[in-house]
Amino acid sequence: MNMHVPDNKKFLAAAFAAFVLFVLVIASSCSSNQPALGDSIPPEPSYPETPGDPLPGDFSLSAREFVSGLGTGWNLGNTLDAYGTTGLASETSWGQPRTTQDMMKNLKASGIDLVRIPVSWHNHADEAFTIDPEWMARVKTVVDYALAEDLRVIINIHHDNEKEYYFPDAEHAERSLAFVTRVWKQIALTFRNYDENLIFELLNEPRLVGYANEWGWSDSDSALTKAASIIGELEQSALDVVRASGSNNKNRYVMITPYVASPWAALSSRFVVPEDSAEDKLILSVHAYTPYSFAMEDPGEKIFTDKHRSDIDTFMANLNDSFTAKRGIPVIIGEYGATNKNNLAARVEWFSYYVGKAASYGMPVVLWDNGNHQVPSSGSFSELYGFYNRVGGSWYSPEILEAILGAL
Repeated sequence: MNMHVPDNKKFLAAAFAAFVLFVLVIASSCSSNQPALGDSIPPEPSYPETPGDPLPGDFSLSAREFVSGLGTGWNLGNTLDAYGTTGLASETSWGQPRTTQDMMKNLKASGIDLVRIPVSWHNHADEAFTIDPEWMARVKTVVDYALAEDLRVIINIHHDNEKEYYFPDAEHAERSLAFVTRVWKQIALTFRNYDENLIFELLNEPRLVGYANEWGWSDSDSALTKAASIIGELEQSALDVVRASGSNNKNRYVMITPYVASPWAALSSRFVVPEDSAEDKLILSVHAYTPYSFAMEDPGEKIFTDKHRSDIDTFMANLNDSFTAKRGIPVIIGEYGATNKNNLAARVEWFSYYVGKAASYGMPVVLWDNGNHQVPSSGSFSELYGFYNRVGGSWYSPEILEAILGAL
């Protein structure tokens, strides 16, 4: 067998070039501004504090009294929570327009009193989880737009539930704690002087992303119960850094969230309510597209039935009994809605019943709006939660807005 033997010099040169290329690739990956799973976490830097005195605020109300005056809400969905890209352009990367003062003005004029502004942070942070100042400034601007129109505002940590950032299992607990506490410390220091009209929601839908039972809850699932314990630790630490930031944050109203924001996870004995240095300032946050078969499932069911009414009755009554009535912790349903199935009359009926039942328990509801309102040519009903025309300042289906406002 003939075998070609390379010239030694050429071989050594090629080997050296390959080695240099390998070193450059490794160096490049290590210098990325995004943390890689398994990397050590850089030391926490110092963060700037918002200068000036706290705005006059009234934090004298109990959480239950405060929540009772919030009115009805709307979500600025698929906007500041968008990810997959970085920089200020991410705000419009999921198809929604850049947020303006007029959007908030027209929302208020239409009868909305509360705006939830979901925010993702991981795509605007470096390897030490330090937030890009331009991104923080943009979030602050959008918050200020809403507050200037006499709207109450909720901000949170939204689509950051990934293993590189926070993930509620034992393997990722240290990294998760660093991400959540550092991000909340920066948010808290930025907004510490704001009055009571700004509400903090610590986490959005904390869960085991990719797990077989990711979206469910069961007390018998050990992975879920461990996750609930870690979520409790994350929320306790986040709450502690908020309170420690001082100024109005010492008494700010704060929303806490169970596993995947599930009402049933909240009702479980595994749900951890953090200890709070402030008195009576915690609010339970849940999400409920209930019943799933009508409100979210594709194709699911198009007709609103007595069985669906019973499903709504059950979860709201249980939450009221276990939290508001028994423990004095009020409930905000931070996301709800019924996807468009070309069934407007049934949806109007659903909205009227759902909002009316929540109002009877003093539970504010915050409509999820991702801007998608038309059934596509494929006929899919998935994620069609577009209600408010942000450019025109009107509602795609005024009948739904009338049903919401009429049920309060």
